[in-house]
Amino acid sequence: MHSHVVLDGDTVVGPRTEMFPFVVLGVRPQDKKLRANEAALRQEGWFDEDGNWCGKLRIGSDNEIRESVTIHGGTPYGRGVTTVGDRNMFLAGSHVGHDASVGNDCVFTNGAMAAGHTQIQDRVILGGMTGVHQFARSGRFVMVGGGSMLSQDAPPFALVQGDRARLIAVNTIGLKRSGFTIEQVALIKRVYRMLFWRAGRLEDRVGEARAFGRGDPLAEEILTFVENSERGVCSPRDRSSPADDTESRP
Repeated sequence: MHSHVVLDGDTVVGPRTEMFPFVVLGVRPQDKKLRANEAALRQEGWFDEDGNWCGKLRIGSDNEIRESVTIHGGTPYGRGVTTVGDRNMFLAGSHVGHDASVGNDCVFTNGAMAAGHTQIQDRVILGGMTGVHQFARSGRFVMVGGGSMLSQDAPPFALVQGDRARLIAVNTIGLKRSGFTIEQVALIKRVYRMLFWRAGRLEDRVGEARAFGRGDPLAEEILTFVENSERGVCSPRDRSSPADDTESRP
């Protein structure tokens, strides 16, 4: 811990996590319902006798949390706990809201903010000044371009960008850097083309992609994520092609 770090609430931070000046962890979340219902929440143990917030925040090991980052704990209106995994990097001014979950090896670039109840899976990169809407999800290995507003779910292995964020292509460069084989990347691209760059009912496209994938775990991960989406999945920028460059095409 460097100088001027604030830890509050029921906060647990794992080993070798470095917290830079003006980091604030575990304070009362920015939710009007908490003050409006304080009397009842006191009886339930969410406030202590001095009026301090007692929501849970669990942060793993080997994280780097830079200047002025804020991460809030859970509330009774969500999961009751905010969780952050291991080896994440939160650049200056980034934020994780209450009841959110962040996986492992993620990067929140300067000013990136994930609102309450969001789910950020492993190896996600949020570009500078990105906003993730309440309850939105990001699958594994997603790259969200800087300045984007992610109001719907970003499926695994995607490159999304814009306000509101739209599906641009498969995150080919990120996958190659992470050790995915040529065959794995080709399969992901083919599943994406079948799902997002073809006409027809989504249920039919999912069925065709599942038949093509034949139980492959990467294909199944994409399809299950899409089927379980409650907010809907980011729509493609152009249904005729996943990208303007041949590098990103199946």
